[in-house]
Amino acid sequence: MTAPIVSDPVANSVALARDVATLRTIVAAWRDAGERIALVPSMGALHAGHLSLVEEAKKRAGRTILSIFVNPTQFAPGEDFGSYPRSLARDVEAFAAAGGDLVFAPEVEEVYPAGFATTVSVDGPAKAGLEDKFRPDHFAGVATVVAKLFQQCRPDLAIFGEKDYQQLKVVERMVRDLDLGVEIVAVPTRRARDGLALSSRNEYLSAQERARASLLYAALVRCRDALRSGAAIGPALAAARGALEAAGFAVDYIDARHAETLAPVAAAGEAPIRLFAAARLGTTRLIDNLAV
Repeated sequence: MTAPIVSDPVANSVALARDVATLRTIVAAWRDAGERIALVPSMGALHAGHLSLVEEAKKRAGRTILSIFVNPTQFAPGEDFGSYPRSLARDVEAFAAAGGDLVFAPEVEEVYPAGFATTVSVDGPAKAGLEDKFRPDHFAGVATVVAKLFQQCRPDLAIFGEKDYQQLKVVERMVRDLDLGVEIVAVPTRRARDGLALSSRNEYLSAQERARASLLYAALVRCRDALRSGAAIGPALAAARGALEAAGFAVDYIDARHAETLAPVAAAGEAPIRLFAAARLGTTRLIDNLAV
């Protein structure tokens, strides 16, 4: 089976596979040629953060696959699955300009066919009381679709951004526990000039909200600096929460955790610490994290 090729002249070097059979035909040819293959999983609506993952993939492998799939199983009822930004043609063009090789963009029925009944059960970092406290089924959905993508694309390595840090740790744990044989590469969060972590959901922010959104990162920076200067964790976190609430954020959490296990940390210096925050501005939910 021959992969469809996008007709846009800017993107005419990129194969676009919409089904697993086409994907595997292309990947098998690369394998036969001894190519090293990298996967960049995404839900599309590409921005500079995604493209930094593609850039890293190209440094480490001869072939780069971008998966684009808005995964329904990681959205809770009432979340933004239906309205999540989708821009396949623009994404393929951006990926082509970045030097990518193949876009895998399946429909929901290709990933979850009729009768689908097997999922990945997660614990450890997936039950840390951060994102999972507010989105209880989210990481089971993430783990299931990532495991499927690994089986479908058969990459040597997969590139994930640190912006979704808890997700990164869930995937790393799953790969170790299930002996999936995929190297997981973490890439630092790409930020706007004012510090806001790049995210497809930033499109939801009004102009006024966007002007305040960077205060989330600023609060984390001040908390980090306070901890580095010897402040106690509790008061530093309370000050960060207070600053965000005063700026109009509805804070879901702001916390300090062990950077690897995501377990709670009682005092600075007893473990490598990562700060985590999630807060809403209007209808937009923002997440961020920062190493101490």
